[in-house]
Amino acid sequence: MALQTPAGTTPAELTMAESRRNLFLLACCQAVGQASNTMMFTATALSVVTFMEDRELATLPITLRHLGIMLSVFPAALLMQRVGRRLGFQFGSVVGMLGAALSGYGLHQADFVLMCLGGLVLGYATANLQMYRFAAVELAPPEMRAKAISWVTSGGVVAGVLGPSLARWTHDQWVPLYIGTYAGMVVLHMIVLIVMAFIRFPPPVRASDPTPAAGPPARPLWEIATQPRFLVAALSGMVAYGTMSFLMSASPLAIVGCGLPHTEAHWVIFLHVMGMFVPSFFTGNLIQRFGVTPIMLCGVALLLSGVAAGLMGMTEWHFRIALAVNGVGWNFLFVGATTMVTSTYHASERGKTQAMNDFMVFGTTATASFFAGVLQERMGWYALNLFSLSLLAVALVAIIWLALQPAHRKAAA
Repeated sequence: MALQTPAGTTPAELTMAESRRNLFLLACCQAVGQASNTMMFTATALSVVTFMEDRELATLPITLRHLGIMLSVFPAALLMQRVGRRLGFQFGSVVGMLGAALSGYGLHQADFVLMCLGGLVLGYATANLQMYRFAAVELAPPEMRAKAISWVTSGGVVAGVLGPSLARWTHDQWVPLYIGTYAGMVVLHMIVLIVMAFIRFPPPVRASDPTPAAGPPARPLWEIATQPRFLVAALSGMVAYGTMSFLMSASPLAIVGCGLPHTEAHWVIFLHVMGMFVPSFFTGNLIQRFGVTPIMLCGVALLLSGVAAGLMGMTEWHFRIALAVNGVGWNFLFVGATTMVTSTYHASERGKTQAMNDFMVFGTTATASFFAGVLQERMGWYALNLFSLSLLAVALVAIIWLALQPAHRKAAA
């Protein structure tokens, strides 16, 4: 099942320097691409209300972006299975440029429908961005699988600083406000397009390829998806992203609603984003040392701790601790779940398996982000945290059940 590189070697035979170079460039693409996403989150609602009085619909382009991710994961993954990672990712960057341009033009014309269409198109680019973590596995030796995922995910640290900084710098450069921000997003996608050309990806592996790299004949998707390891990994990813998105999306409303200043919401979200991505510098090492299941259990425990902090009060420090710990828990559980998913398919099956996983994960994210604001307004912050406990309980039971299975213990040994 070793993957071949264009030079005819396998990842295990590449020098450590070559593997690190490829992963570093991919992490740079992750940082720049995620910065563009952060700019969209920062600019969308604020730009919509500059010309539209109905504020309840201001976040609809973001919701449609989540929908775009759901609709795009299968086409994007299957395209990469056919033409390779580089061309697939570069096409995603081109679509990202188009989506950002559509959003900016919609703002210029005060056309809300065009801005919504831009958000939907940007969903395809984001679906590609989320697949960087799977591509990282193919750029490193098998023993570096968890580290590779962790290193590439760490690009979010730079994005957490770069995105908001660029949004602040560009939002008033042109009239109307935030036109410059959307133009900056086009430039960032162009940078990703260029950097991607310098990464050496393995050639695409298809089920029909008569080579050892293709592995055994490709199985039906239902057979892959019903494996206990895939089910637990996908469920854990859904809970990780669902809980994180649920509480992150509602926290600014809760912070302002209890009388704290708007600036506190910015600070809390910054701490949350740092909590999400800073641990990526060492999560892979922890998985390699202690195993994937213990780290996933630690992720659930941290998410539970974050919920507990949220239930203990609504001061600025309760929000800061709750959202920061929530971010770290997301990192442990999501990186662990992604690592587990990569062990459930052969090379010829990776496109459809990765797409199925992300369809489930980001379908949950879209649903959570949509309902977060509504439930916060109707039920309040404490009710949201109590509901999150039920989600985390499901993941906890599933991971413990898998850990007790003899086949899983044997594979982990």
